[in-house]
Amino acid sequence: MSTENRIGLDSDKTKKLADKLNTLLANYSVFYQNTRGYHWNIKGDTFFELHVKFEELYNDLIVKIDEVAERILTLGYTPEHQYSDYVKVSEILESTKVSDGKKAVSNILDSFKVTLKLQREILDLSDKADDEGTNALMSDYIREQEKLVWMYASYLNK
Repeated sequence: MSTENRIGLDSDKTKKLADKLNTLLANYSVFYQNTRGYHWNIKGDTFFELHVKFEELYNDLIVKIDEVAERILTLGYTPEHQYSDYVKVSEILESTKVSDGKKAVSNILDSFKVTLKLQREILDLSDKADDEGTNALMSDYIREQEKLVWMYASYLNK
């Protein structure tokens, strides 16, 4: 027997969505902190341009972290919030002191690959759950991040 949550969606399907959104939240949180580290530690002849780009990126990530957590709450579940749990769940690994711009950009591209894959999985789950709110959020994120992948890859001449 199927039950509906408070926004009229199937509770079993939204539980799977919330779990996957918590995984995305963990990855975003590690991605965010890594990007802060790149911003703080970048050195060399590309310092000025990358320092600004990394700040733009971590500011965008913090907004997405909040939106994902709020979506989990909207679905009726609790967003994880302990960094120790994030590190256990995240496919994106913590960076160590990266000061080389090309290495930082390469790490960012790897992180986008992880988040894009997760977001596509969430998009599929949200479609099956008739969850337009999560669907729209993931669609927007995917579109934005695919463009950023193109831009960061162009920086590396890839």
